[in-house]
Amino acid sequence: MHIFFVVVKPQWNAAIDFKWIRDNKEAVAVNIKNRNSNANLELVLQLYDKMLNLQKEVERLRGERNNVANKMKGKLEPSERQKLIEEGKNLKEALTILEEDLVKLRDELQIEAQCIPNLTHPDVPIGWEDSSKLRNMVGSPRKFDFPVKDHLQIGKELDLFDFDAAAEVSGSKFYYLKNEAVMLEMALVNWTLTEVMKRGFTPLTTPEIVRSSVVEKCGFQPRGENTQVYSIEDSDQCLIGTAEIPVGGIHMDSIVTESALPLKYVAFSHCFRTEAGAAGTATRQDESDVYHEELIKIEEDLFSCLGLHFKILDMATGDLGAPAYRKFDVEAWMPGLERYGEISSASNCTDYQSRRLGIRYRPSESPSTSKKGKTNLAATKFVHTLNATACAIPRMLVCLLENFQQEDGSVIIPHPLRPFMGGVEAIYPKSR
Repeated sequence: MHIFFVVVKPQWNAAIDFKWIRDNKEAVAVNIKNRNSNANLELVLQLYDKMLNLQKEVERLRGERNNVANKMKGKLEPSERQKLIEEGKNLKEALTILEEDLVKLRDELQIEAQCIPNLTHPDVPIGWEDSSKLRNMVGSPRKFDFPVKDHLQIGKELDLFDFDAAAEVSGSKFYYLKNEAVMLEMALVNWTLTEVMKRGFTPLTTPEIVRSSVVEKCGFQPRGENTQVYSIEDSDQCLIGTAEIPVGGIHMDSIVTESALPLKYVAFSHCFRTEAGAAGTATRQDESDVYHEELIKIEEDLFSCLGLHFKILDMATGDLGAPAYRKFDVEAWMPGLERYGEISSASNCTDYQSRRLGIRYRPSESPSTSKKGKTNLAATKFVHTLNATACAIPRMLVCLLENFQQEDGSVIIPHPLRPFMGGVEAIYPKSR
C-alpha cells in the first residue's frame, strides 16, 4: 500500500516573519489557544527548521558547484577535466532535487503558517463571546404603553416586505423591499455616506466580484467547510461578503508614501453572505489603536444621532476572526425581538492583511548615503488596516421599524433621515 502526500501550491505568499514566530513561540502558542484556532504551530516550527537546514545544504552545494566551475577555467589534464565534469554533473543533479524539495517545503510552510491568527491586543478579554467586556452603553430602552410588534409583523402590515415572492425567486432568507422601505434603505445609504464623508473619508462603490486570492488575503476562507463566501463555479472568483475585501485590495502590491496616510475610504456595496456599507482605513503601525477609536466613535455618533439604544462590546478572543487584533461590536436593542442584536463592528487588523495583500509604506525619514555614494531610501513597512461597518442596512431597517413603531401602526422616521426621504416623517398603514 502506497500513501502519497501532495503539497498544494499556495496561490500567493504572505510576508510572514517566521523568525519572530520561532523566537516568540510560547506567546504565539497561547494566542492560538485563546483564539480557538486550529493552526498547527509545532508543524510550522518543524517545517521552518527543516527549510533553514535545507537552504544551508543548497547553499553548500551551490558553493561546491561554483568551485568546480572555477577549477575548470584553468589548464587541466584531460583525466582531471573529466573528473571535474563528472563531479559537476553529480552536483547539478543533487542540487536540482534539493531545490525542488525546497520549493515544496516553502509551499507547505506557507500554507500552514497562513493559518496562524493575528496577535491579540493585551486588553482583549480571554474566552468565548459571553466573556466579552462591556465598553459603553448608550441611551436606554424605549418604554412602550402598547403591545410591541416585531419587524416582520410591522413590515407585513405596512406592506414593506415580500418574503414569499423572494422565496420563490431566490430561495429562503431573501426578501423584496417595497414602498417606503426602499426609500428608507436609500436614505440610510445616502445619510451614512454624507456623514462619514464629512469626517474626511473618500467615497467608493466597489466591484462585487473579486478573485478568491484577494478574499483569502483579507483573512476569509472561500473554500473552507464553514465558509460564508459564495464562490463562482469553474472560476477563481467570489462574490464579496463585505466591502472590506475590495477596499483592502485597492492598494494591493503597492507602496504608499507616509504623507498619504491614513488612507480613509467609505465604501458602499452589497454583501453576499450565506447568512452595507463599510468604512476602511490604512494607517501607520504606531497609530492604528487611535484610528480604531475613531472608527468606533463614528459608529457611536451615527447610531446616537438616530436615537437608538445600544451597547459597545470589546469582543473576547474566541469571537475574533483570524485577521482581527481587536474588535468592537455594536449591539442595538430590538424591542420586537426582545433582545440586543449586532448592527455593527469595528476591527483593527494591524499588519495581518497588509502582509498578505502586499501593502507597504515608505517612512518619510531622510534617505541615507552609503560609503559608495549610493542613496539608500528608508526601508518599507507594512501598513495597518482597519475596517468598520458604518451601516448594515438590513439590520438597521429591523432596528428602526421596531424602535420607532407607534400605537396606530405607523413608524416614525428619525429626523436625520427625513431630508433623504423627501421630507417623509412617518410610514402609515396603506388604508389611511
